[in-house]
Amino acid sequence: MNTQQIEQFLSTEFDGFTVELNLEHERGDIILGRPPFNVIAMSQRDILRQVFEAFDAHSGIRVIVLRAQGEHFSSGGDIKGFLEASPEHVSKLAWNVAAPERCTKPVIVANRGYTFGVGFELSLACDFRIASETTRYALPEQNLGQIPGSGGSARLQKMIGITRTKHIVMRAKRISGQQGYDWGFVTECVPDADLESTVDAMVDELRRFSPLAQRTAKKLINDNEDASLKVAIEMEGHCYSRLRSSADFKEGVEAFHSKRPAVFRGE
Repeated sequence: MNTQQIEQFLSTEFDGFTVELNLEHERGDIILGRPPFNVIAMSQRDILRQVFEAFDAHSGIRVIVLRAQGEHFSSGGDIKGFLEASPEHVSKLAWNVAAPERCTKPVIVANRGYTFGVGFELSLACDFRIASETTRYALPEQNLGQIPGSGGSARLQKMIGITRTKHIVMRAKRISGQQGYDWGFVTECVPDADLESTVDAMVDELRRFSPLAQRTAKKLINDNEDASLKVAIEMEGHCYSRLRSSADFKEGVEAFHSKRPAVFRGE
């Protein structure tokens, strides 16, 4: 799709969430909109994936933000929908939830209040998790005789280790935003009143950098998650070498020596 087609798609009325484009600040927002608990329906997940992909393809967007209306991010999925969905449909859930991770652009999620189940899993697939002090994270599937099915336990274990993951998953424990920060899966934990301004500041911070260098760093770090140290260092060297010939690197060096802000173009 070209930019016009993408914007036409993004102007559609979506079920369970809304979309905002702020091209002046080069940002696209997805806002969960089924308050008070922003339950995420089964059918909603595939459309969310498509919106993430559209934002990623939009030439005017540098940063993607996922947030929610009201005092809770999301209490999780529509439980009844799991019983009604076909096994084939359910098998695609993890792919849809992984859409933020696959985006080449940085994705920030703003969490407050309940961030449970698929709401937590979506947040774990983002690059930066900004939590309000009111945030409560949980993977409560054990209460239903189930386990997380969209990457929740897998991503969490990579971030915080086996012992803490078992504590959260096997005991269905709720974890505060501050504890998430202390354990290392939350980027920043801020007072509730500062959540939006913190996200705004991070968007503007990320926009200062080279889009090419940002894309390269995100893919490199994600790909190296399962690599040995030797392979990871080798891949980092290859990516570094490629960026040395980029126009953005040339601009960055010239701007540094001229003591002026760099103007990156993603080339």
